[in-house]
Amino acid sequence: TNMSEKDIILKTTEPITTKRIKEDLIKLGINSGDTILVHSSLSNIGWLCGGAQAVISSLLEVIGDLGTLIMPAHSGEWSNPEDWENPPVPKEWIPIIQENMPAFHPDLTPTRGMGRIAELFRTFPNTLRSNHPQVSFSAKGRLAKEVVKEHLLTPQFGMTSSPLGKMYNLETKILLLGVGYDSCTSFHLAETQLEDMPKKRLGTAMIENGTRVWKWFEDYEYDADDFDKLGKAFEDKYFVQKGTVGNAQCKLFDMREGVDFAKLWLEKNRFSK
Repeated sequence: TNMSEKDIILKTTEPITTKRIKEDLIKLGINSGDTILVHSSLSNIGWLCGGAQAVISSLLEVIGDLGTLIMPAHSGEWSNPEDWENPPVPKEWIPIIQENMPAFHPDLTPTRGMGRIAELFRTFPNTLRSNHPQVSFSAKGRLAKEVVKEHLLTPQFGMTSSPLGKMYNLETKILLLGVGYDSCTSFHLAETQLEDMPKKRLGTAMIENGTRVWKWFEDYEYDADDFDKLGKAFEDKYFVQKGTVGNAQCKLFDMREGVDFAKLWLEKNRFSK
């Protein structure tokens, strides 16, 4: 959401502090030692003293040295310009972009559309980032290395090929911090297990054998359009802890339960029309 700072101040009764954020996170059910995947919107938290830095520090303090904090670090710009819709580019630009887009580099490439918290987290000391030119994840803490290692090009959200697959097997909790289920990337992991998933050709700029190449690859045609509906159905059947962090409406739930439910729900609701 592009709320101006003035709008955010008007919606906030008193400055939100790190102390308050930590209390809210604990009340929501985040514990010391947790492995937690966070999707977030800073502006929905309200006027926060210290902004994104305060949120990340609070999360790290609450989970402590034995915890692991993970956020998406997707870089959607590193994709085939023919697929760009928001906004599109002129046709004649496409080959020029494909030829000149610099290779993805985990330390240099910014995130796109992930929000200010995820973008800052990527640069925090000792944060590791998986090596996928489009859908990398950042992680910091005890299990960070295990989460980000060997992120294969395709399937980018697969059980054996992606950080999501690793998180699925590590008792991960998902925190939606001021965002809805349409931001819940983990549901894509369920999509890779569906028989009827369509596929598409994707492209990116990456390093292969030491050289920058434009690389074509095939992957699933991931689709988050029904994730909100899926999330509501999930809440009817499973325990989702709800609460606020600052002013932000939040949901906290078990990733494995979410993904397993998503697989059954998608089989029934998306593909049996």
